Amino acid sequence: MEQALKGIRILDLTRVLAGPYCTMILADMGADVIKVEQPKTGDDSRQFGPYVNGESAYFMSINRNKRSITLNLKDEGAKAEFFKLIETVDVLAENFKPGTMEKLGLDYETLKAINPRLIYASTSGFGQTGPYSRRPAYDGVVQAMGGIMSITGEKGGKPTRVGPSIGDIIAGMFTAIGILGAVHYREQSGKGQKIDVAMLDCQLAVLENAISRYFATGISPKPEGNRHASIVPFEPFDTSDGEIMIAVGNDNLWKKFCQLTGLNDLAEHEHFKTNPLRSEHYSELRPLLADILMTKTTSQWQTLFDENGVPNGPINSIEQIVNDPQIISREMILEMTHPTAKIVKIPGVPIKMSETQGDVYSPSPLLGQHTEEILTELNHTPPEVLAELKARGAI
Repeated sequence: MEQALKGIRILDLTRVLAGPYCTMILADMGADVIKVEQPKTGDDSRQFGPYVNGESAYFMSINRNKRSITLNLKDEGAKAEFFKLIETVDVLAENFKPGTMEKLGLDYETLKAINPRLIYASTSGFGQTGPYSRRPAYDGVVQAMGGIMSITGEKGGKPTRVGPSIGDIIAGMFTAIGILGAVHYREQSGKGQKIDVAMLDCQLAVLENAISRYFATGISPKPEGNRHASIVPFEPFDTSDGEIMIAVGNDNLWKKFCQLTGLNDLAEHEHFKTNPLRSEHYSELRPLLADILMTKTTSQWQTLFDENGVPNGPINSIEQIVNDPQIISREMILEMTHPTAKIVKIPGVPIKMSETQGDVYSPSPLLGQHTEEILTELNHTPPEVLAELKARGAI
């Protein structure tokens, strides 16, 4: 099957998570991603556990489908090879702290002079402009500053960091979207451009109804636990043997829910018949729902609700979700053979396309695994020059 981004080549200077997640998305769709790493040490995440036969499972999970080269960009010979590579690529991706690329002499204007069609994508904590632009940032910092922690956690409790590193991951997704938009624009105009994505901006962009609630009421939203702030019932409830998540997203579903649970008298109750009323009288309604949902097991309720179109689901552990039949059928857990780690399991490709399906076709690369291959293939670097660069630690 053809791949959507076949023929697009990306020079990837990113490390840890936001940038590598972005380039992994593009590699899954067929882009040739050349990961540039520091000799000997490589991407910081190669040192993040847990390890499988000495290889970082963290690194392997977000660097599949890429080729790795090592270049010491402070070495003039290695930098010369880098400039040659710039002539051959479509996209450069980097997530250094703003100012770093300028210090290395690898800023957009410099590289644009070499390749006017270059798309230069920068992902950083706070962006390339503004009073915070030169501050360092990690996921926890932008989750804290971006507002999402202030609305996450138990009601009345302390702000809570969301489990996955969504500050990084969401920024990686937005950067991938920006790159795809820039590629499309270049196809029409012939022009490359610079992309500036800030993790903090991205956190604000996904705050959803928290922003609208604040501007509508003038009150900063607080954590609501597992309850939805605007829809009722939309939260987990205890069952006789566990918990079940209920999501009654409109008034028609509410009537069906009441019928299935034997609470028909609540369907048209003056306090509960519409969602605004249910939200207003939440403290009165919840105990009534909690009592009835305790009368069956999670599986019994799930079967009943599934058969009648009421959105619901169990609260799965990681062990349960990776073995779920829906996940297995969608090929969302894949097994790969890594040269060092041997057999590893990683998440699959979530974007399903009928004509250009993404794929996981190679495991994460060993550090510098493809250096000589790429410099020979793209730069036509002679063997004696490669040997000299290698001898002084430039590659």
